[in-house]
Amino acid sequence: MTTQRTVLVTGGNRGIGRAIAEEFIANGHRVAVTVRSGEGPAGSLSVKADVTDAASLDAAFAEVEEKLGPIEVLVANAGITRDTLLMRMTDEDFEEVINTNLNGVFRVLKRATKGMIKVRFGRVILIGSVVGLLGSAGQVNYSAAKSALVGMARSVTRELGARGITANVVAPGFIDTDMTAALPEAQQDDYKKRIPAGRFASPEEVAKVVAWLAGEDAGYISGAVIPVDGGLGMGH
Repeated sequence: MTTQRTVLVTGGNRGIGRAIAEEFIANGHRVAVTVRSGEGPAGSLSVKADVTDAASLDAAFAEVEEKLGPIEVLVANAGITRDTLLMRMTDEDFEEVINTNLNGVFRVLKRATKGMIKVRFGRVILIGSVVGLLGSAGQVNYSAAKSALVGMARSVTRELGARGITANVVAPGFIDTDMTAALPEAQQDDYKKRIPAGRFASPEEVAKVVAWLAGEDAGYISGAVIPVDGGLGMGH
């Protein structure tokens, strides 16, 4: 019997974040999701929050803890892209992505681990990307932020590992979401040729790995980067 946990998924209203929230709900956990707009999946508590706004996070955490209890599992998934080649990338393009995808993770991580330290249990799962270690033309900002999550998870592991807290990065490759569906078919085919598995992943395939990392069986895994990329990023 799996212990029922209180789970917070940031950016849980669409794509991978929504699939992750749905997986935890299906497994019987108490699930809250942060949304900037829209709602999380049925069965979740949706709280309005922007990871770049500290006050909105304070309010969101207070609401989740009041309604569902202290957060035991954090899935830091909220992220944005501002893709463009380095020569065209503005300071704002870079800073906005770092502020959401890296500083935003720090903000939620700091708040979530306070409660985890008290109960001497926690699962921190940071949603990275294959491009964090593989790199990607046009994504200097995004890949820098995702790469930094590895150092963050490993430092949290060294700092809090003795308190029953694990911290890992799940690094998805190309996933079937609205974002990839919008790409021209020729471009999609080109990407698939580079993936040994020959296909994109479903969001559910990422969600199941996240749920496993949060469970009882993964208690001795920490500071790891778990790729869910069909072999695209091998060797990194």
